Amino acid sequence: MLYAVKHALEHMIEDSYFVIVVLFLTYLAMEALEHHTESKVRQWVQKAGRLGPAIGAAVGVVPQCGFSAAASNLYAGRVISMGTLIAIFLSTSDEMLPVMLSSQAPAEAILGILLVKVLVGMAAGFVIDFACRSQQGEQVHIHDICEQEHCDCEKGVFRSALKHTVQVGVFILLISFALNLILELMGEDVLAGLLLDRPILGPLVAGCVGLVPNCAASVVVTQLYLEGLISMGSMLAGLLVGAGVGVLVLFRVNHHLMENLKIVGILYFVGVLTGIMTEFIL
Repeated sequence: MLYAVKHALEHMIEDSYFVIVVLFLTYLAMEALEHHTESKVRQWVQKAGRLGPAIGAAVGVVPQCGFSAAASNLYAGRVISMGTLIAIFLSTSDEMLPVMLSSQAPAEAILGILLVKVLVGMAAGFVIDFACRSQQGEQVHIHDICEQEHCDCEKGVFRSALKHTVQVGVFILLISFALNLILELMGEDVLAGLLLDRPILGPLVAGCVGLVPNCAASVVVTQLYLEGLISMGSMLAGLLVGAGVGVLVLFRVNHHLMENLKIVGILYFVGVLTGIMTEFIL
């Protein structure tokens, strides 16, 4: 047991050292981009009208601090439709993009995943808007979600990037250690067999993980996929369902409980269905 723990720690350090450095540089670039474009992005989504799901899915795929949370506020004030909100939630990549970039995943794989999320978000958003005919109402004040979540985005690009790196880096270290320890104790073939050979159960479980309103969900799902322990379908299910803190904020600002539960149900259904279809196609 002690040997397994020692070996797992060694692998954790080897696997994570370079990842943390690249993760910080990635966040630094993303924060700089966000500080220059955030207000324009929100204005585009607010003025999108019937094209809301298309624009929401397109801009939602780029990780932005508090964007899914801001979308929840916009929906609570009926500034955007339910379809636009769902499109943003489904396309939001949360921590998937920086984790994959820092792990040097193939560019074509990253672009493929992002494209699927955008297309699924758009399609689901337009169908929901057509079915629900959601009416827009008066705009409400959009609070600074980043400030509420204490990510220090308003205090400078460098500080914000450093804090995001520490938060996500800790998750990566813990998950990497846990996975390496499990692999040492069980064996990679046994664990992969338990998780990979489940074309329906895998996406169902990954979708439940994605519902966790925290960046940890997307980190876990992405790391499991990069380690080869879950399939593409399961990963897509978890990432599509995962909307970061957006769902948490939705329940906080939108006082229609049944409506919120319906949105979560739609998220889970679309994400898991996409994952299961991917399992049988690939």
